[in-house]
Amino acid sequence: MESLSSSPHIAQESIAQDLLEDGCEEEQSSSSSSEDNDSDGSTIRPQYAMIHGRRQSYVNPGARSTSIFSTSLPERGYLSKREKALVREEERSLLRDNHILPPKHPRQRRGSEGLLSSRLGKKLSLSALRKVRSAMDEEAAIDIDEPSEATALLQGDCTLPYGGLDTPKTINRTWDEAVVAGKIHTTWQRETKFLTKTSAPLILTFLLQYSLPVASVFTVGHIGKVELGAVSLASMTASITGYAVYQGLATSLDTLCAQAYGSGRPHLVGLQLQRMLYFLWLITIPIALVWGFGTQILSAVVPEKETAKLAGLYLKVLIAGAPGYAAFESGKRFMQAQGLFSPTMYVLIICAPLNALMNYLFVWVFKWGFIGAPIAVSVTENILPLLLFLYVRFVDGYKCWGGFERRALANWGPMVKLALPGLVMVLAEFLAFEILTLSASWLGTTPLAAQSVLSTIAAITFQIPFPMSVAASTRIANYIGATLSIPAKAAAKVAMIFAVGVGIFNFLLLSLLRTYIPRLFTPDPDVIELVANLLPLCAAFQVFDALACNCNGILRGLGRQEIGGYVGLFAYYVVGLPISFGTGFGLHWGLYGLWSGPAIALGIVATIEGVFIYKTRWEKAVEDAVKRNTMA
Repeated sequence: MESLSSSPHIAQESIAQDLLEDGCEEEQSSSSSSEDNDSDGSTIRPQYAMIHGRRQSYVNPGARSTSIFSTSLPERGYLSKREKALVREEERSLLRDNHILPPKHPRQRRGSEGLLSSRLGKKLSLSALRKVRSAMDEEAAIDIDEPSEATALLQGDCTLPYGGLDTPKTINRTWDEAVVAGKIHTTWQRETKFLTKTSAPLILTFLLQYSLPVASVFTVGHIGKVELGAVSLASMTASITGYAVYQGLATSLDTLCAQAYGSGRPHLVGLQLQRMLYFLWLITIPIALVWGFGTQILSAVVPEKETAKLAGLYLKVLIAGAPGYAAFESGKRFMQAQGLFSPTMYVLIICAPLNALMNYLFVWVFKWGFIGAPIAVSVTENILPLLLFLYVRFVDGYKCWGGFERRALANWGPMVKLALPGLVMVLAEFLAFEILTLSASWLGTTPLAAQSVLSTIAAITFQIPFPMSVAASTRIANYIGATLSIPAKAAAKVAMIFAVGVGIFNFLLLSLLRTYIPRLFTPDPDVIELVANLLPLCAAFQVFDALACNCNGILRGLGRQEIGGYVGLFAYYVVGLPISFGTGFGLHWGLYGLWSGPAIALGIVATIEGVFIYKTRWEKAVEDAVKRNTMA
């Protein structure tokens, strides 16, 4: 476990090794690359290319020599004119907001004075008008003779936009000097705009992706209570033993791909993707074995044999979609590292309705019954990576793909070391909630069906704060990579405020609609009544859930995933689950008791991680990023 405590250095180790292996090829191509660079910096900026709202990964952590690309990617070793314009506009905007460049639109003082005089002249006497002009002249003198802290540090031609200082060469030089001098700061308005803009497609993406198994719950739930409990039990087992494993391990790409992209060598992003893809496909072998023997495993722990049999059948069919799901999880982070948040949304906008349609056709029209639901899910999971690949190849994102390489079979150590704490952090919470579903099976068919609805509702509300934490994580990681510790801290504060707002929204949503939401899942009156009585308890911990999720995102941005893993293990398994079992079975509170444990655990996670983040030395995270460049 000691190796997990050095997460910020693990990514440095991986990228440094890859850069070392690139060294020989780069030396051979360095002279030709430098000759091809145009005056406005056609290569990826070696210093501090800043973050644009859509492509927030154009960041280089610390000063470097001129970026030199492998000969395998000569045509993609530079930014396009559009990409350079996006980067330059963001840097120009920050320089202007920090009063390092003059305003874009110069103040037309004399013109304004003439306009004001013409309007006032109709109402004021000549002597009064002279007094107004005198006051305006005095104000102008003060502005000129006594510059305030808001006065631009660079003075140019005041009649031109940005004082005529917005040339690429001037912006590059001024930006680098300002970053080194610590003059670049951000505002809550800027971070709010960014978080809102990037979170919207992510929230829709995650909601659509989660709709794939939820469609089965909706479709099968109207067959009967046994089928509803079975699909819930199967989904729980698939999440614990498969989907959560893929998602947890793939979180290492949030660090590795983003830092590889920021290093100025985009083909390393594709290299990291290949490693993760091979790794996840290797992990699929034991996952398939568990799912294949799902009926026997569940029959040993679930008293309802018919429920266990149907759930095991569901798992067997899901094996066919596991490799596709793994590929899509890896590809999704490959795109996010490049600041491309919308492609996965576009893919899911096509696949989610298709999945719902197939569920309906297979279960009800073709009369395949229960087995039709997992078939629809497996087909959809294989279509997802195929559509994403087509987008990368023919639309955007292909610049980071350097082709298949043998190096993808080596240097797995840093990736695995980063992936393990990410797995623990994700799996700790997944497992804690899904154990409730397994435990509810011992309470009877009705409580199990109610638990299926409750866990689905809680998971749906989770799809709002979690995507926001992903956006915040990337923003913070890129600020730190650009050696901007103060803006990174400001972004974290804005993200925390957003988390509170989302938690309150979810709380009100579940509280006010508690009698209507259960009817969407089942027509059974007993299940509806039990769910409606329990929803206020689920609503009560929504703020803690959102805060805990956001804290985990900030920790990922800092490269401290292991903290979230340790805290999650303690909160859920030392505190939460014992309370759940004690109150649920010991005190006979039933589902009320089972849900009390996670509620308390989420409060503990939010508190401990919040205190850790509050006491974090943000400058230390920047120092770690600079060390990586020294190693390279």
